[in-house]
Amino acid sequence: MRFARLGPVGTEIPVLLDGDRVLDLRPVTGDVDGEFLAGGVERAAAALAAGELPVLPGAETLRVGAPIARPSAVYCIGMNYAAHAAESGSEPPTQLVMFMKAPNTVIGPDDDVTIPPGSEKTDWEVELGIVIGRRASNLESPADARAHIAGFTTVNDLSERDWQLAVSGGQWSKGKSAPGFCPTGPWLATPDELDADDVRLRSFVNGEARQDSRTADLIFGIDTIVWELSRYLTLEPGDLVLTGTPEGVALSGRFPYLRAGDVVELEIDGLGRQRQRYVAA
Repeated sequence: MRFARLGPVGTEIPVLLDGDRVLDLRPVTGDVDGEFLAGGVERAAAALAAGELPVLPGAETLRVGAPIARPSAVYCIGMNYAAHAAESGSEPPTQLVMFMKAPNTVIGPDDDVTIPPGSEKTDWEVELGIVIGRRASNLESPADARAHIAGFTTVNDLSERDWQLAVSGGQWSKGKSAPGFCPTGPWLATPDELDADDVRLRSFVNGEARQDSRTADLIFGIDTIVWELSRYLTLEPGDLVLTGTPEGVALSGRFPYLRAGDVVELEIDGLGRQRQRYVAA
């Protein structure tokens, strides 16, 4: 199944995407949030099979919001593609590199993004996002991880590289948490909808290709990420985990950083396409 949220910021309507039909999920849940993901997905499937979800009128005219309500946490895995680690001037990590983004960075996939005041190095990063569906704490092995995943989504892990690296004090989150720095969606797909371990992910700036890789190139795979995070913290339903970005970002020195007027597009096979316009503060 594919879930999305449509409408103005703060009043998004939860929907189920069934082929070309956009079905109103409000008979089942008020939102696509942790509570729904922990126990409501099966109810949604039953309601779909019973024909109890009405078509949402005018869905095509509505803004596309992030497919999940604000998570309690956004965890990110750094340098998880060897080529990206190299273009960042680092060796591939032997331990999982984790940092965090503020949950209020999560916005819709096509919302405008404001370049922060004073920023000279705003950068794009296409990433596969994991959405947690069951609380995960001290899992015994990576084999236990998939049962705790509600689905997957496309995410842009935007970064201000000067704040991340030069004035960070050694902690990356300062450069990761500006308003709007986590465009998410357009939809959340349940694990049966795609082979998330090997999907193509790409990014474009002003129509020019930047990143093009596959999740099969992840250093630490999906199950390992969830398992290892669970050893150090508790993942809650609705939490968002970003798995890392491949090579092809501005930090490499091969491309300019983002400026007002630029358009970034991202896509992951089976998870749809994003498009953001970047505006001045």
